[in-house]
Amino acid sequence: MARVLFARGARGEIIKKMQKALGFDAVGADGDFGRNTRAAVIAFQTSRGLEATGEVDVTTYEQLIGTPIPSVKERALQLTAAFEGHGFTLAQGNFDGAGITWGIIGFTLKHGELKRIILEINNQRPSLVTEAFKDKTAQLLRVLDAPLSEQLAFANSISLGSTKETLAEPWKSAFKRFGEMDEVQALQVELADEDFFQPARRTAADLNLKSELGIALAFDIHVQNGGIKASARQQINQQLAAHPPANEGGLRVIVANAVADHSTFRADVLSRKLTIATGSGEVHQERFVVRDWGLDESAFVV
Repeated sequence: MARVLFARGARGEIIKKMQKALGFDAVGADGDFGRNTRAAVIAFQTSRGLEATGEVDVTTYEQLIGTPIPSVKERALQLTAAFEGHGFTLAQGNFDGAGITWGIIGFTLKHGELKRIILEINNQRPSLVTEAFKDKTAQLLRVLDAPLSEQLAFANSISLGSTKETLAEPWKSAFKRFGEMDEVQALQVELADEDFFQPARRTAADLNLKSELGIALAFDIHVQNGGIKASARQQINQQLAAHPPANEGGLRVIVANAVADHSTFRADVLSRKLTIATGSGEVHQERFVVRDWGLDESAFVV
């Protein structure tokens, strides 16, 4: 039986790319694998003499896109981005003390990723920053040159309401324009790889996680939790010694629980980590079947 890569319920940039290849217009290519996308996949499979399942397997993807299937890194990024509630363009205000949170996995002002992306693009293609931020460009660059405390104060001043979640205009639209640019998206992906996926590979190797689900779990840990805390690693070691798991699935569950136990927002962290560890679950009131996002027990291949 052919391996399923993507099916109903998946969403993100890979799905949007497939929708465009299937002939969806700019509005229809929303990145959400729903009923219409499934029908279009069936039509495509029928036209190519493939089994008309409505699910995108390896053969369907390669014939549709004309390239090899997305890497595990791309598939893990799509899943974690969905958990984070972000695409390339969404910017949010100072709801959590991080100043501004923006981009595919929620790059922040507080931790420096947002500043790094803007300044790198400004160094390479300053016209793009001006095109996105227009008459606010000079102010933005002045803010980014200021101490972090002033950057965060600025972010707080343009964050609306009691929750501070919504970013005021014209900043919200400016960050959206910025995130829509191909060069900016490419840099977001590069930074996600450098700062999160490569450390996740080392964490997975250290924990002896060898499956796609294992590397996806390690990646989500680095994005949401900044890695595995020493206290969490101690708990993992103790549980492995006391109750050695029969397979990697059991190991993933031990890791998921330990990371959540040593996190501030335990329930949210646990739902995300167990969904990946076990292959399905509910995150933010949404049901996820990870196999439909292109990640399963298959061995992780670079």
